[in-house]
Amino acid sequence: MTQYLEFEKPLAEIEGKAEELRALARQNEEMDVAEEAAGLDAKAEALLADLYSNLTPWRKCQVARHPDRPHCIDYINALFTDYTALAGDRNFADDHAVMGGLARFNDRPVVVIGHEKGNDTKSRIERNFGMARPEGYRKAIRLMDLADRFGLPVITLVDTPGAYPGKGAEERGQSEAIARSTEKCLQIGVPLVSVVIGEGGSGGAVAFATANKLAMLEHSVYSVISPEGCASILWKDAEKMREAAEALRLTAQDLKQLGVTDRIIPEAQGGAHRHPDATMASVSSAIEAMLSELDGKDAATLIADRRNKFLALGQTGLAA
Repeated sequence: MTQYLEFEKPLAEIEGKAEELRALARQNEEMDVAEEAAGLDAKAEALLADLYSNLTPWRKCQVARHPDRPHCIDYINALFTDYTALAGDRNFADDHAVMGGLARFNDRPVVVIGHEKGNDTKSRIERNFGMARPEGYRKAIRLMDLADRFGLPVITLVDTPGAYPGKGAEERGQSEAIARSTEKCLQIGVPLVSVVIGEGGSGGAVAFATANKLAMLEHSVYSVISPEGCASILWKDAEKMREAAEALRLTAQDLKQLGVTDRIIPEAQGGAHRHPDATMASVSSAIEAMLSELDGKDAATLIADRRNKFLALGQTGLAA
């Protein structure tokens, strides 16, 4: 069953009417509703194209958070073979918000790491809605060390509202774990490519996305704070999230202009949640292209390029 976002309510009405007609026709074979249903389908298609042709930043946030959007586990199942999950940080516990392990991408051995939000109530609670604790970042550090030791490219899939801010996480050194994960991204001498597949929230995303090449899906977002959090701080009113989303410049299009992301991966009409297979195929092509651009570079060059890329952030502005 299709889940509609707030701004998609007019679309829901039209598609609902078309489905009602088809349901009536299934009950009564003498009814001919093909022409009327086709007209409603055409109207819905035109409305869908209009809605997604010029999404506001806040609407892009809603699309990026859509529960039916493909998650990390979907990409791993679709794009990688011989995936062997590696668990635990060898210190405290295994964080289910972060998944990763050894795999093959287009028959190339790699290490893949990503945030997993879950796709139903039970799995979302188990995965902590994609909000990693310190042990999740320490697991990622362990996997990046492994990749560096064996010369394996690292692919990270970012989809998190941010690192978990709970008391236990802070007691176990949340900020230190995020900082060390970011540091490890800058230190490894193997290609590191990252894709923001949904939300890229704060340091929890930076800890995986400090990469040689960063791509973002067309309707994904990447920001230092959520629009609701920003509005609560600046205006003491979370309902001003629309204004905050505008000010944060969190869309893939703005971040490409700012030089934060290297490429934008197009999504099919209506977003990744409507066309998951096509979206995952586009992500696969982008990852292959980014890895190809890094082929042949030695460890020192990869580290220097990564460092220089992040030192240069801020030199390109939206007015440039």
